[in-house]
Amino acid sequence: MIEPIITEKTLKLAESGKYTFRVDPGLNKFQVKKYIENIFGVHVTKVRTVKKGGEEKRTRTGRSRVVPSSKKAIVSLKEKETINLFESKKK
Repeated sequence: MIEPIITEKTLKLAESGKYTFRVDPGLNKFQVKKYIENIFGVHVTKVRTVKKGGEEKRTRTGRSRVVPSSKKAIVSLKEKETINLFESKKK
């Protein structure tokens, strides 16, 4: 499972050829690279990953809930290559 993360900060990074995706915590850098290259048809030069552990959050009512752990990947592309995050590949 790979899905793009779209925020102001990630859109700023996309201008310099770096795209951010939420990925399955079980994937490693090589698998992420292969997956992105196959899906979007681009050449990936670098993959950086960041893991965030799950944590317990409190709600206004005093109850607590557990936010699951997650992993994101920041992918750098070859110069002059882009990924259109707002266009769907499915037809």
